[in-house]
Amino acid sequence: MNKTLLIIRREYQTRVAKKSFLLMTILIPLIIFGFYAGIIAMAVKGSDESQKVAVIDKANLFGGKNIDVKSIKFSFVNQEDPEVYKDSYKKDGYTALLYIPAFDISKPAGFKAYSESELSLFTKSSIEKAINNAIENKRMVAENIDPAIVKSIKADVSVEAEIGKGKDRRKGATQGAFVIGYVAGILIYICMLIYGMMVMRGVMEEKINRISEVIISSVKPFQLLLGKIVGIAAVGLTQFVIWIVLMGGLSLLLPMIFPAMNTSAGGAAQGAGGVAGIMSGLSGLPVARIVLCFLFYFIGGYFMYASLFAAVGSVVSEDQQEAQQLTFPITMPIILSFVILTRAVAEPNSALAIFGSLFPLTSPIVMMGRIAYDPPLWQVALSMILLVAGFLGTTWMAGKIYRTGILLYGKKASWKEMAKWAFKA
Repeated sequence: MNKTLLIIRREYQTRVAKKSFLLMTILIPLIIFGFYAGIIAMAVKGSDESQKVAVIDKANLFGGKNIDVKSIKFSFVNQEDPEVYKDSYKKDGYTALLYIPAFDISKPAGFKAYSESELSLFTKSSIEKAINNAIENKRMVAENIDPAIVKSIKADVSVEAEIGKGKDRRKGATQGAFVIGYVAGILIYICMLIYGMMVMRGVMEEKINRISEVIISSVKPFQLLLGKIVGIAAVGLTQFVIWIVLMGGLSLLLPMIFPAMNTSAGGAAQGAGGVAGIMSGLSGLPVARIVLCFLFYFIGGYFMYASLFAAVGSVVSEDQQEAQQLTFPITMPIILSFVILTRAVAEPNSALAIFGSLFPLTSPIVMMGRIAYDPPLWQVALSMILLVAGFLGTTWMAGKIYRTGILLYGKKASWKEMAKWAFKA
């Protein structure tokens, strides 16, 4: 056991002391914070693209009324001929020309927008929305319907969810559950790939440099395998803790940097997709359970896949292409997990989501997509039991492959041969 602890400490210290570790640990939160701050800055500031659109309204659709929208100013020039004016509107300071011909209110057609370059999606959709609203008003007037009454009839309600049974009830947080489930699943997905590959490269480097031969003379192959996996897992958890602390501290700076953010976010929270609405919804989630499950599935999923990546690294010498071919069957379940995750966060109780959250090779990612939706306790327990069983099985199998492969040189091993090493007595 002491020898395993020495290997764990060596793996941890050598990797944490690297400049690349320090740079990535600090830079990643800063980059994420920079992107997040940039998005908020654009949302608070709004679009600075000011456009003037000339309108030739032959149908008197707008009745000369002001139809300006944010960053777009419409000006009526009904005296102009569109065929002539479409080549000269630019000289009058307009960015585009909108032509509305006389048309049948029951079959509107013939609307055209002239511009020298492609219209932005916002500009085109704003023009279409203004025309559609005006046509709807015209149709209502034609049917002796007061548009103001119709507007007052329209409703925009939101449903406040409450979940639980009996006295154990709490406010629902559907948006927060979606965001937390998706983010947690993606984090585990990325980490299993990154740290799994890190384990494989570490094993390959020691084998190529013949360091493993020296170490195995003093420790058992399984001790070396376990020490390497646990050491790199400790590196990953260290990064997570630093990222959480840094991101938490940086997030507190946002209201100071953007004082207008609270006002803007308050208005956005009224809509279903408002950022503030999502953030306020997070308070209704079982944070402690989500964090504990995240740690369990991160560690369980990492150990399971890291052992498989280590087994592959032990049979590869210097051929990188051989390594890619052998890791393909391992990465496929991880990719499949991500695909199922996109379904699980939208439909957490679907048959595919339940299967993905129970199957050991996909459960670390998929169950994190469901955990915020409060799945049945028996499903969570069964998922954890199956993951532990899968971890023990893959580690046992990887240990037997590692024991043979780490001392194998000059021969390419196939998955068939690796299976023989794993299951021979």
